Amino acid sequence: MATSSAQFTSEFSNPNLDILLSEERIRDRIKDLGAQITSDYAGLNPLLIGVLKGACFFLSDLMRAIDTRLGIEFMAISSYGSSTRTSGEVRIMKDLDVPIEGRHILVVEDIVDTGLTLSYLLANLKSRGAASVKLAALLDKFERRQREVKIDYLGFQIPDEFVVGYGLDFAERYRNLPFIAVLKNPEA
Repeated sequence: MATSSAQFTSEFSNPNLDILLSEERIRDRIKDLGAQITSDYAGLNPLLIGVLKGACFFLSDLMRAIDTRLGIEFMAISSYGSSTRTSGEVRIMKDLDVPIEGRHILVVEDIVDTGLTLSYLLANLKSRGAASVKLAALLDKFERRQREVKIDYLGFQIPDEFVVGYGLDFAERYRNLPFIAVLKNPEA
């Protein structure tokens, strides 16, 4: 039996969480993105690259919404550590296990914030000889952008708030929430 957002919130019973995007709204938007990606990549066998750990929920649901042949890979990139703000220093923690030369790449990311991490990652992938490199992001905090990043497939633009749930965490907590919520006082 599925757990509703209201039941899940009461289970966590955290007064610091305000639901920003319900699981229904997320599901509906991913269905639309999947249809668009299916059309755009028909016959191309794209390689979806999930950025760990936060994008795992989005990648899983998005790939099920795409109706074309595809592959998946994972990368782990870090610029946050245990902080709520990016350090600006990008580190590849886990690289790809396959070559991407000549492949159509779709990077799947949970959130675009300053753009520092993703601009580095996208440039890195392009330098490896990919046929194309595009970005699907569930969330965009455009107000914080420091480096321009083109989001080809966007779920939602959100305000400059610290959000958790649906793969997004604070110090490895809240990833398993089925919705996205604002964490009002992350340092408490």
